[in-house]
Amino acid sequence: MNALVDRLATRLQHAESARQSIEPIAAEIGEGNIAIAYAVQSEVTRRGIAGGRRLVGRKIGLTSKAVQQQLGVDQPDYGALFADMEVPTGEAIATARLIQPRIEAEIALVLERDLAGEDVTLGELMRSTAYAVAALEVVDSRIRDWKISILDTVADNGSSARYVLGASPRRLTDVDLEACGMTMTRNGAIVSVGCGSACLGHPLRAALWLARAMARAGQPLRSGDVVLTGALGPVSPVSADEVYEARISGFGPVSVTFT
Repeated sequence: MNALVDRLATRLQHAESARQSIEPIAAEIGEGNIAIAYAVQSEVTRRGIAGGRRLVGRKIGLTSKAVQQQLGVDQPDYGALFADMEVPTGEAIATARLIQPRIEAEIALVLERDLAGEDVTLGELMRSTAYAVAALEVVDSRIRDWKISILDTVADNGSSARYVLGASPRRLTDVDLEACGMTMTRNGAIVSVGCGSACLGHPLRAALWLARAMARAGQPLRSGDVVLTGALGPVSPVSADEVYEARISGFGPVSVTFT
């Protein structure tokens, strides 16, 4: 294994387990070296699986054009989802187990067929999707003060931490993922609004990008995988004693409490 990949993977693992942020690592990776950043992410994922964690899906990040421009990229990124990252809707997350969490509302897809081809089509993606649900993603950078570049966040598993799925699944034929409106509240006050088209133009467009990217990486999406398609509106920082709820038109609500 590349010594740099090994060293950075170890540093990120320690930061997460100790719940202590570290300085940015992009300079060590090297400008434009996205392949090394993904290699670090892959190594952290491999170690997690070897340690007993169960891979259950993927998340898509950087689906906002404004954020892409901010980080100097022209495409999204991805990260791994593990079973121990899922929190049932309506339940609680202890902020003491996180570092500098933020939250965003998304649409999640759950697959019922594998998507193994690098040339997978939109039709195949839709046919392979069992259902969609409203979701909340809790992101939490291991990089101090969120001073991240694309290389930092890719290596850091897309800054992923926890996710919450709504309990009201919908068939793709029953909802308009592009036009659906989203409102997220904190203790009843609105903190974020958006819509499906804010996610790379359409959440299915983001999911199609992911399916092709994962196939090219030799880690294709599989039946049963959860896919977090990307934020529908602005992200919000969180702290203890806050309750977040997202309502996305066509779906039931999804909520989580921070303690």
